[in-house]
Amino acid sequence: MGVVEESEVWEPNKALYLFTLISCFASIYFCPHYSGRAAPTTVFDHAQSSSAFFRFQRSFLLLFSLSSVMEGLGTVFGEYEWEHYYGGVSKEQTLPYVCAGCAASLCIGTFLGVLSDLMGPRNVCLLFYTLHLLVSIFKSFLTHPSLCFTSFCLSLASSIFSFSFEAWMVFEHDKLGQRQDTLNDMFWLMTFIESASFICSQFLGNWLIGGNRDKSILSPYNAAVVLAIICILHVARGFKENPRTASCSDYWISFQTHIFSDKRVWLLSWSQVCVHLSIAVFWVLWAPTIVADGREVQLGLIYPCLMGARMLGSTAVPWLYNGTISLRIEECLIYVLPVMGLLLSVVAYDYQDVGVLLVLFFLFHACVGVVLPSLARLRSMYVPNELRGGMITLSQAPANMVFLLFLVQRGYYRTVANSTIIAFAAFGLFSAAGCMYMLKRPGKQLYQNWHKL
Repeated sequence: MGVVEESEVWEPNKALYLFTLISCFASIYFCPHYSGRAAPTTVFDHAQSSSAFFRFQRSFLLLFSLSSVMEGLGTVFGEYEWEHYYGGVSKEQTLPYVCAGCAASLCIGTFLGVLSDLMGPRNVCLLFYTLHLLVSIFKSFLTHPSLCFTSFCLSLASSIFSFSFEAWMVFEHDKLGQRQDTLNDMFWLMTFIESASFICSQFLGNWLIGGNRDKSILSPYNAAVVLAIICILHVARGFKENPRTASCSDYWISFQTHIFSDKRVWLLSWSQVCVHLSIAVFWVLWAPTIVADGREVQLGLIYPCLMGARMLGSTAVPWLYNGTISLRIEECLIYVLPVMGLLLSVVAYDYQDVGVLLVLFFLFHACVGVVLPSLARLRSMYVPNELRGGMITLSQAPANMVFLLFLVQRGYYRTVANSTIIAFAAFGLFSAAGCMYMLKRPGKQLYQNWHKL
């Protein structure tokens, strides 16, 4: 008599979703009541905000949420779509296209931030929608669209998404003369909305595909076409861009003065490089790490947990900086960044239990939810608004270069193990914490003056 071995597919506990949702709601609801300041001007206090800024705030957050859903629809299925739609394309065959997209982000995306500073972030956001519209049309109407073209366009769109909306929001905030507290709340709220929109994009994609994967695998791109057209019309009709008067030579002189010659910006840039690299490494290697040794795991159910953790981490930002704790930004990052590095170090040590890995990934993304708005606040302290886009993309270039090197060495030559790549990212986070420690002391007086605004 033969023995039949049944394989069990591991799934996260459904109570984790409920815990994350309740925790996010409680953190947002109780923060204004337990704030350590007598009369803070926050995103919840509409009476103290000008009507013009409130209208922009409401329209911008709606537009940003739709853009995040569109960005999520382009990446949520990843290799599964390529393998299914393009007739069983293997991971080895898709590697050149992934490398081509990363190279596009390095060679072209690096200078899109400078283009945003010179032309205005609104126009670059229109380019973001145009790229998604082209990819969606190509995939919807062509039998076998070019993988190189789609990877190229989506990589450039992701590069634009990483800086353009933040630069646009900060520019409008400065133009309308709002208090700094309102800007700080917008940073964590954007991280919260982005994470929630990524979850919605997964649900929307699964709902559109339904049970017929053969006929409906491209349905999410039909939805992306509609979203892109709506966003383009909304931006073209509802938002106006003030023309930039600075010439290229004046911009370059200002960039050398405020970016290249400022030690504090160099420390901040290196911290951004390490955080950007660690997040990119995580999203490439988290699934192979979980399914190692042939384990069967419902990865689609883990993705909302990770995004929910980032949502929860972002809601902790007003508690840390405006609440009863009132930490300095650099001081908070001195503690959070080593925790992220320690979590990745444990993963690099190759823990085999799926439950332990999920806890580590959950905590890592909760820290990401704290770090991203914190770095945005530091950029407002040390980087002029008219140089913000160029500073972000130029600081991402080293991370994209190292990431491309890892792709080539791991994918083609097999000379670097996944654990080594994760350990390298962890070491970068430890060095970023050192940068924050060095940034803390000379920036004390600047921090005090900026916090009074």
